[in-house]
Amino acid sequence: MVENVRGIDPSRDFDVVCDVVIEGGTITHVGPGAGAEYRNADAAKVVDGTGKWLLPAFVDMHAHLREPGHEYKEDISTGLAAAAAGGYAHICVMPNTNPVNDTRAVTDMMKQRAREIGGVALHPIAAITKGQKGKQLTEMAELREAGAVAVSDDGVCVMNSAVMRKALEYAKNFDMPVIQHAEDHDLTEGADMNEGAVSTQLGLRGWPRVAEDIIIARDILLTEYVGARYHAAHISTRGAVRILREAKNRGIDVTCEVTPHHLLLTDSSVIGYDTFCKVNPPIREAEDVAALQEALADGTIDAIATDHAPHSPLEKDCEFSAASPGMMGLELCFGLLLQLTEGPLKVSRLVDALSTRPAKIVGLEVPSLKEGAIAELTLVDPNTPWVPEQSDLETKSRNSPFMKRQLKGRIEMTIAGGNIVFERQPDNGKAKESE
Repeated sequence: MVENVRGIDPSRDFDVVCDVVIEGGTITHVGPGAGAEYRNADAAKVVDGTGKWLLPAFVDMHAHLREPGHEYKEDISTGLAAAAAGGYAHICVMPNTNPVNDTRAVTDMMKQRAREIGGVALHPIAAITKGQKGKQLTEMAELREAGAVAVSDDGVCVMNSAVMRKALEYAKNFDMPVIQHAEDHDLTEGADMNEGAVSTQLGLRGWPRVAEDIIIARDILLTEYVGARYHAAHISTRGAVRILREAKNRGIDVTCEVTPHHLLLTDSSVIGYDTFCKVNPPIREAEDVAALQEALADGTIDAIATDHAPHSPLEKDCEFSAASPGMMGLELCFGLLLQLTEGPLKVSRLVDALSTRPAKIVGLEVPSLKEGAIAELTLVDPNTPWVPEQSDLETKSRNSPFMKRQLKGRIEMTIAGGNIVFERQPDNGKAKESE
């Protein structure tokens, strides 16, 4: 039982200081004073929630756990531990593994590994095309049957319009969203960062924002024509916001996500050739950041995804053009983004973007504080400051420009599938995964 906690559940417009009672992994009582009879029960675990928030557990619909193929960066075990420490009960993993997750065998392997480890639920996102080569569609029926919740070629855009149309038509049969990495590769060949004044200053090849906008516009036209479900991954431009907002207003079935780093950083962070700030798509300009923040607040942007992309020093401790794009982020996400609620972004909208809407997009049961629901909850302390580099993180990698930043908002406990999968230890403040 968690007592005297601020319970926030945007799926049912709930924001009340209350008690939440969990029995046998199921939420049985929610409300002020609901746990009074359990406080003195010998077998009851009572957690004092005074000053804390109890939220639906988070759902990350875009992460990279590197297994199979690149386990030295991350593996399913450490990735799920990092997800638990970040407040996640569900994590959707991208197909750019080695081998690519374009067959049932790879999907089965990933699901089996996650079952053996336990805790946070892993949901594979399979490739759209075989080998992510943009030519021949994967066997989506088999992949869906094996547990894939969506299809995406991830860091490789499906450039061929005919292939993209067929992918939308095929995925529609299984009610799966097609997730697109929107990038016209002909416009971004050799690019290292956002095209603008900073790229000119640094002498780096620029990546024009229109390369993203063009693909999203094309895909929306195809989606409308086919009547399928389309999701734009990690949008980064004000143009993408404008195009997606207009499509939603016209009733087209499109959704989108944004990452913490695209909400918080501008391309000036690359000054000094900081490879930790090299990401795909690149960090943009202040006007883009403002547009993304506004679109998140008003609901145009549906979900927040970490795009957790762990790398070792081999991929980052090198010249900027040779560095691999991406930063890790599962354990930092909430602490980074809580600051945005000091502006137009409401806490309920932040939680909606971290939990409710991503669950709906990929077809999962929405985590909730309602009675009768399987307990999938995150207990957070919204006031405690912490610094990532001074904390025991579960991920193998440390490739983030936020390691020295003071964050506010710390995960205290995560419950997934009715079980405690993470609990911060009060004696030393260090985090560890529960047994």
